[in-house]
Amino acid sequence: MRHFFGIAALACVASLLGAQTAAELVAKNLEARGGVAQIKAIKSLRMTGKVQIDMSMGSFVAQVSRTAMAPNLVRDAFTIQGMSQIQAYDGSSGWQISPFEGRKDPELMGEEQLRDISEEADFYGPLVDYNTKDNRVEYMGHDTVDGDDAYRLKVTLANGDLIYYYLDPDTYLEIRTDKIEYVRGGMHEQVTNLGSYKKVAGVYFPFSMEVGGGVAGPNSTMTITVEKMEANVPVEPSEFKMPAVKPADNNPKPAGKGNR
Repeated sequence: MRHFFGIAALACVASLLGAQTAAELVAKNLEARGGVAQIKAIKSLRMTGKVQIDMSMGSFVAQVSRTAMAPNLVRDAFTIQGMSQIQAYDGSSGWQISPFEGRKDPELMGEEQLRDISEEADFYGPLVDYNTKDNRVEYMGHDTVDGDDAYRLKVTLANGDLIYYYLDPDTYLEIRTDKIEYVRGGMHEQVTNLGSYKKVAGVYFPFSMEVGGGVAGPNSTMTITVEKMEANVPVEPSEFKMPAVKPADNNPKPAGKGNR
C-alpha cells in the first residue's frame, strides 16, 4: 500500500513539475515576442505578401493578404491575375468566394473549413490566456528541428486538435509548429517552419513561413513571405461579414431590335 501511494505521489509531483515547466516556457515565449501587455495592445493587423506554391506538376506565385481584428475576426485573400479567392470568419460563421472553382458568389463554409478558419481567427493565438480558452499545454521535453535543439510544447485545443510548438532554446520564439487534426476518422497534419522575425508595434512576428501538408497537400509546400505588416490600422467589422448574394434575374427583358 505504501509502495502504491509512493508511486502515486511521484506521479503527482512529476505532473505538477511538468505543468510548471510548460507554464514557464509559455511565459518565456510570450515575453520573447514582446510581452503580454504589448501583444494585447495590438487590436488589428493588415498583412500583404506573396506565396510560392511548389507541387509535383510545377510551381506558381500568388499575392496574399490578411486582415485580422481582435478577438476573432479574420479575412484572407489569395490573388492571381486579378482574380481573388476570399475566406473570412466574422466571429461566428465562416464564408468564402471561390472563383477558381467557378463560384463567384459568397457562400458559407463547410464544417471542416469552418473549423480551420475559426482556429486561425484566434487573434492572439492559442498560448495567450490558454487557460481561459480551455487549451491544455504540456512540456514534452527536448527535440530537434533540422538538427538544432528545441523545446517541444504540446497544446491541446478545446476542440481536440493538437499543435506542437518547437521553441528556440536561446530566443524562446517558435521555429516550427506541427498541427494535427482528426476529421471524419482521418488525421490531417500540417508542419510550418517559421523565421525572419521582425518587430511590429513592439511585437515580434515571423515574416517567413514554409508550410507542408494540410492545405498545401501531402506532396506540396507553400512558402509565404510577408512584405508589409501594419498594426492597429482602422478596420471595420463589416469587412468580415459575408456580402449579400445578388438575386438571380428571373425576368430578363424581352428581346428588342437591338437584342435580337
